[in-house]
Amino acid sequence: MLEAIRRAMTLLRQKQILHKLGVVISVAVIGIACYVLYHMLRGIDRNEVIEAIKSTELSQIAMAALFVSAGYFTLTFYDWFAVRAIGHAHVPYRINALAAFTSYSIGHNVGASVFTGGAVRYRIYSAYGLNAIDVAKICFLAGLTFWLGNAAVLGLGISYHPEAAAAIDQLPPWLNRTLAMMILAALVGYVVWVWTQPRVVGRGPWTVVLPGGPLTLLQIAIGIIDLGFCALAMYVLVPDEPNLGFVVVAVIFVSATLLGFASHSPGGLGVFDAAMLVGLWQMDREELLGGMLLFRVLYYLSPFVISVILLTFREVIIGARSKRLQQAALKLDPGPPPEAAYVRKRSDSGA
Repeated sequence: MLEAIRRAMTLLRQKQILHKLGVVISVAVIGIACYVLYHMLRGIDRNEVIEAIKSTELSQIAMAALFVSAGYFTLTFYDWFAVRAIGHAHVPYRINALAAFTSYSIGHNVGASVFTGGAVRYRIYSAYGLNAIDVAKICFLAGLTFWLGNAAVLGLGISYHPEAAAAIDQLPPWLNRTLAMMILAALVGYVVWVWTQPRVVGRGPWTVVLPGGPLTLLQIAIGIIDLGFCALAMYVLVPDEPNLGFVVVAVIFVSATLLGFASHSPGGLGVFDAAMLVGLWQMDREELLGGMLLFRVLYYLSPFVISVILLTFREVIIGARSKRLQQAALKLDPGPPPEAAYVRKRSDSGA
């Protein structure tokens, strides 16, 4: 069975069917989101949206900012875990934190996070002897942590409150609960699969040893905590009335985030917003839109600006350090004096 699946996946890769299918799905998601947004935002009063933003209490914004900071802090352990899983424990945590924070914040805003985030990671980790294959493995394991956390959050949340997902996917609650239980069953099956014996994916230098059972549980915990903090930040910023509860907002938020990732649009722009507006249809649209705009400033725009500043300072420091090393090398070995060089040149020319 596994061999048949491998042959099928190889055929799909050779024919580039998976790539074409991914492009079609992305375009379809973006197209549907634009259509939904067009109908949802008709009649929106921009003045009311601005007023909703102005009326948001500073304590709410501060609490949301605190949850966003906690989420990004948790996110740094994606790289910390992945780097150690591939056997590079010499890389200090501060470098893992810098690589994770800058790669995710830039990737979220620019789009195509696999490539943009990977380029940022390579620039940082190459200074510690890691090559492009090592960075690709880090991206794979960090992404695996993210998706395991998403599966756990969605499985638990939808099985507890299937009506929350029904607002987005328009499926009956019983079917949503069934799908959630299947997700949890698959998650448990994966944990058991990696727990029984070491599992390897990839070939040759691209081989990655999957984390075992206990480490996989740690991956799931990291992903759940990260998404939990992000969902709390959104929950603080959405309107208080009607009070749908944290679980409902969290399920809709995670579902909207996944749709945004599937679209590959920068920051899930348009797709994330449409899913949130559809999922939280009970709330006042102007107030909800104001909360979503504040969330974008806190979760996307602010970290992006900070990341650009950090990377700029890092490049300036590295450039200055390299220049000092070159000057020190010249002082240690200044070469022949100008007079000797002149005499040697005339001697060579036969003068």
